[in-house]
Amino acid sequence: MSNFEKEVREKYEKITKRLIAKGISITTMESCTSGQVSSLLTDTEGSSAIIKGAFVTYSNEAKIRQGVSAETIEKYGVYSKETASEMAQVCRAFYNADIGIGVTGSFGNPDPNNNDSVPGEVYFAVADRNKTQSYYCEVPDQPSRLYYKLYMADKIADTLLNTFLL
Repeated sequence: MSNFEKEVREKYEKITKRLIAKGISITTMESCTSGQVSSLLTDTEGSSAIIKGAFVTYSNEAKIRQGVSAETIEKYGVYSKETASEMAQVCRAFYNADIGIGVTGSFGNPDPNNNDSVPGEVYFAVADRNKTQSYYCEVPDQPSRLYYKLYMADKIADTLLNTFLL
């Protein structure tokens, strides 16, 4: 395991323990990260107390089936802050969780199914019961798919630690 992966895993252990201690529940709707964030959250023992479930919605159809508006995807594109925000809100509401995370974007290659795909552009959002904040991230080239996912998981972890779980 690389030092970077170890650091990301340590952040998620800290996040999960903090969520457990505060009794805050969380869920995710992930596309390009393919469930990496929820996987990292559940690597800490006791995580079943705070993670209600999660969605991996790799296709537009999956996002729509889980409640993301087809109109949002059509108007703003699947790779947009609006879609990421709706993903976070939809999963939070579906599981009645305190926090929902939505993440969508392209990593190393253009998506042949979506013309708004720009490799290295990722949008994510975090929704709590009062507000939704969206973020844009440019992801540099990574040595593997795992490292693309870990890179984004790291950015999301920093956001959770610095904004939502002070």
